[in-house]
Amino acid sequence: MSLEFSHIAHAYGATPALNDVSFTAPLGEITCLLGASGCGKSTLLGLAAGLLSIQSGRIALGGETLAEPGLNPPPEKRPVGLVFQDGALFPHMSIAKNIAFGLPKARRMDDAGEIETWLARVGLGGLGDRYPHELSGGQQQRAALARAMAPEPAILLMDEPFASVDIVLRRALRRECRILLRERQTTTVLVTHDPDEALDIADRIAVMEAGRIVQFGTPQELYNAPLAPSVGAIFGGAQIVRATFKDGAYESVFGRWAADCVLGDPPEENTALDILVQARALRLDRDREGLAVRDVHPLGARARVLLRHPSGAELTAEVPQSAGDHIRPGALYRVKPDPASVRAFAVRDV
Repeated sequence: MSLEFSHIAHAYGATPALNDVSFTAPLGEITCLLGASGCGKSTLLGLAAGLLSIQSGRIALGGETLAEPGLNPPPEKRPVGLVFQDGALFPHMSIAKNIAFGLPKARRMDDAGEIETWLARVGLGGLGDRYPHELSGGQQQRAALARAMAPEPAILLMDEPFASVDIVLRRALRRECRILLRERQTTTVLVTHDPDEALDIADRIAVMEAGRIVQFGTPQELYNAPLAPSVGAIFGGAQIVRATFKDGAYESVFGRWAADCVLGDPPEENTALDILVQARALRLDRDREGLAVRDVHPLGARARVLLRHPSGAELTAEVPQSAGDHIRPGALYRVKPDPASVRAFAVRDV
């Protein structure tokens, strides 16, 4: 079933947390809520789980109202599974009993085969008799996933489920998790602050800022067609440069760039813009009046060059390693973007 959020608003006392949020987590897909701490993503998850009472708006499951003002069933009355950052396994229970705990009572009486099946699905076959403290962090998170999925909930809600696992294991674990969720066709909403994680696991991503959704779409849509500078900076690794379109060119502290460097038609004269600049799309030419090289850092086949304007503003370029070998700190370079490599956004009044 799909999970629909319609015009959700929420506040903690006088502090707003969500402002008119609407989106749908489609059936059988993994939807990520991505944003910095305090943007409202965990609040949305808490409202869907029943950990928080809805104040304004409506949450529906498969078209049927799940929660709205005056209707807030507790978590145990909702067809949802929960997975938290620390797994939240019961330390006094074996892994098998932890998984069995999530099953309806009617299925607990004859659960040995089912539990072993779930242990095998998450790569923990034969470990059912162990206790949480006897497993690694990654194994504990797999057990928590099995416990949440064993009752076959209509919706699985995950709050930073891989944050406590080391980075190498995290990549493997989220890959395994994605495969399992897709095989089971489980509609999933996952909270994360890590863009790489969102790109790695999600079918759709809701980018959140200050209680609002800035953009909602597939990873490809967000990467290829960001609707805001912040989205491009998150997914494309682009840098945001404040510029003004003047006399047919884009002017910033980093220089004067030709109109053809920007995708789309030029704006009106004297328009203030935030432009997205990719490090790999910048070309460097020696210039006595250019930007000073602050650092050169080899990155395998490429080199990252950090340049600084006298005002203190900095810009990063990436060049082939063969070119980076000849660049030295203190040298002066003019920076020029490739044609049609820059995206421009009009600055909005705050």
